[in-house]
Amino acid sequence: MSTQSNHLSNLEGLRIAITGGTSGLGLALVETLHLHGANVAFIARDEERVKDVAQRFAGTHGIAGDVSRKDATHGLALRLTAALGGLDVLIHNASSLGPVPLALLADTDCEDLEVALATNLVGPFRLTKALLGALTAAARDGRAAMVIHITSDAAVTPYAGWGAYGASKAALQHMSRIWNEELQPHGVRVIDVDPGDMDTPLHAAAVPDADSATLKQPGESAAEIVELISAANGEEVAA
Repeated sequence: MSTQSNHLSNLEGLRIAITGGTSGLGLALVETLHLHGANVAFIARDEERVKDVAQRFAGTHGIAGDVSRKDATHGLALRLTAALGGLDVLIHNASSLGPVPLALLADTDCEDLEVALATNLVGPFRLTKALLGALTAAARDGRAAMVIHITSDAAVTPYAGWGAYGASKAALQHMSRIWNEELQPHGVRVIDVDPGDMDTPLHAAAVPDADSATLKQPGESAAEIVELISAANGEEVAA
């Protein structure tokens, strides 16, 4: 068995939920976590793609739904915990660019800004809130309990044209830090992770003429995030 396989062996049976799990980084996370024995459930909007990914990685739990919709939140939370038998790690990966093609803020429709905020900020807030009971229960049982927000350098660097996305990710990043301060006493860690510029459909939509050879592959970023989860779970196991 490889060194990495030994290091990641403590992922066996870890209950992990991923939003935006049918393409890009989300799909790579589903594959990598499933490969290392985690019990994985994922959410995405396209029902057919959800079915395809669930069949491709037998044993994963695919749930069709839109995290940006308020009326979907509690149903998604219930389905996730029912599928997994609880929850240890929640990864907020689903994202919206806002306007496509990207637009200056002065040219951004209010509706496009609202979509970016609903998907990238408000949706993760609602779903985390709905799943706090499951996460704190996991922590009380001595299991790793963690929320991961996928953010971006656009959250800290004011790139022209990235206003809706950057503003929503900046708010997500700060919300992540506040959640962490508030939930640490309950044994739940909340972190934000910038996976870097990746060769994904989202990046292609934002920068159509980008050279894919200069971009990270989603699997590389997924492996880095899985290492973080494994390290955190190792600390819980040791404790």
